[in-house]
Amino acid sequence: MTHPRLSIGLPVYNGEEYLAQSLDAVLGQTYTDFELILSSNASTDGTDDICRDYAARDERITFYRQERNVGAAPHHDFVFRKSHGEYFKWASGDDLWGRELVARCVEMLDAHPDAVLTHSYTAAIDGTDNVIQALEYPLHTDALEAPERLRSMLRDGDLPGAIQADDFYGVMRADVLRKVKPHDSFYHADQVFMAEVALHGRFLQVPEWLYFRRHHEGRALQANPTISSWSRNLDPKRANKLVHPPVRLVAEYIGGYFAAVRRSPLSAADKRACNRHIRQWLTSRVTRRLPGAERPQPITYFGAVDKLSLGALVAGQEGR
Repeated sequence: MTHPRLSIGLPVYNGEEYLAQSLDAVLGQTYTDFELILSSNASTDGTDDICRDYAARDERITFYRQERNVGAAPHHDFVFRKSHGEYFKWASGDDLWGRELVARCVEMLDAHPDAVLTHSYTAAIDGTDNVIQALEYPLHTDALEAPERLRSMLRDGDLPGAIQADDFYGVMRADVLRKVKPHDSFYHADQVFMAEVALHGRFLQVPEWLYFRRHHEGRALQANPTISSWSRNLDPKRANKLVHPPVRLVAEYIGGYFAAVRRSPLSAADKRACNRHIRQWLTSRVTRRLPGAERPQPITYFGAVDKLSLGALVAGQEGR
């Protein structure tokens, strides 16, 4: 049996408000050689009906329903484990993609066998599809040296505002994803997960705004502002604060970086350099909390906000 080159996994929980828009954007890609693994995490709103409707209309979609809330981290791993493609990309039931996003990313990954991930510049949109922020990609994850990629992910992405770097939603080599530890559920586990991916190879960016991340009150970051609620959303098993107090969740976050370096295929010298960058990052995090230390200021406008038109870029947005 011949499988599509790309698998797209979209795990969703109670996403009825924006899910149809997101699915229209995914299915309207100019690149069509993909399967879409769609999974509802025991949703209680109209999410399942939307999923079934789209699955009935497009044979590229396979729909699953989790009978209980397994948590965001295991749910993301579930859709990946169901995939078959050479390349893999996670999707969100909130976000929108430019029609050329997948095509440009696959083309770039094909052209650069040393790269493990490709993505595009990310813009932020609000609940009514207004572009509120657009950043040029700020990290040096395209560096040939793994320690420099890690250093940049630790130190250069700490920007205020709605978005920073959204590599988690890039197109990745599936064989690399199978080598790294699955997304965990401690505080900021997503950052550690992506750092481990970067230790296996560099990330490349299409220098255009083709990914639109939606920021609204229901999004995980906004709905789970504390360390405990963040981790509990990733995995309900973290709900017991006596077993999983915030101090443990933060300790796992810090230790996760060192563990990722130990598991990596890097040389001993590169591992030492990576560990040095982690220690320097930890020092910087402590010192910036001291009295009188400068703190980043919020960004409300940055980049190409006025130049971006979702109607021209995103399938299903025509006339909006």
